[in-house]
Order: sequence, then C-alpha cells, then structure tokens
Amino acid sequence: MAGNWEGEILVMHGFSEPFPLKPRLGDLAAVLLVAALGVGVFLAFLPGRAQTPETLEIYQDGELLRRVSLLEDQTFVIQGAYQNRVEIQGGRVAIVASDCPGEDCVHSGWQSTPGQSIVCLPNRVELRILGTPQEGEVDGVSG
Repeated sequence: MAGNWEGEILVMHGFSEPFPLKPRLGDLAAVLLVAALGVGVFLAFLPGRAQTPETLEIYQDGELLRRVSLLEDQTFVIQGAYQNRVEIQGGRVAIVASDCPGEDCVHSGWQSTPGQSIVCLPNRVELRILGTPQEGEVDGVSG
C-alpha cells in the first residue's frame, strides 16, 4: 500500500515517475560563489610573516612607563597598588610573582610572541610584546 500511496502523490503533481535532478546554470553560479568566498576567507586569515620578539612595552594606568629589551635577561619590580615582579629570560617574559588578589597575571606564564600581552588588572599593568617581521618563519600551525 505504501508504494501505491507514493505513486498517487507523484501523479497528483503531474509526475508519473520520480524525476532526476539536473544541474542548471544557477546551481553552477552558486557553487562558484561559495568557492570564491571560501578562498577569500582563507586568504584573509592566512598567517602573515613571523616576528621575533625584541621589545617589551610596560604600561600602567594606560600610560607607557618604559620600553625594555627582550634580548637582555633581567628582573625588575613594577610598583603600584600592588607589586609585580617581572622576569625577562631568553626573549620571553613573565610576571613571576605578585601580591595582587588572584594572581591571574602570574598564571599567564611565559609569553614570547609579538602581539601577546600579560595584564595585571588590580595593579593596572600591561606588558606588551613587540617584534619585527622575519622572512621564512612559520608563526603557527594547525592540524
């Protein structure tokens, strides 16, 4: 009975048998549009050239306090409402100790990629890593 019922539906719409789908010009245009958009998004998010970290900018209350070289190992303390002990070692930086509540800045760990920041909100401190482009280096891999 199921077969007859399906046949009746097809006949009601003017079809005596199932009709095959045939691609049309509009279908091809839609596929090409989606492919072009996909390529555009891929190129927009294509990683740029890698950078080598060179400089650390230290901000407090939104003002630049100083610039420090990441090429020299050093340790210093940033004073404010709280204290942040900053270490620079081998081109990377971390807030290794702080007396601020929660110590989220300490949990940020070591950072070394240009564009990354370490922030201590209670002390209103931001450490920004700057760098210069390097040819031929990969800055990220996904898999």
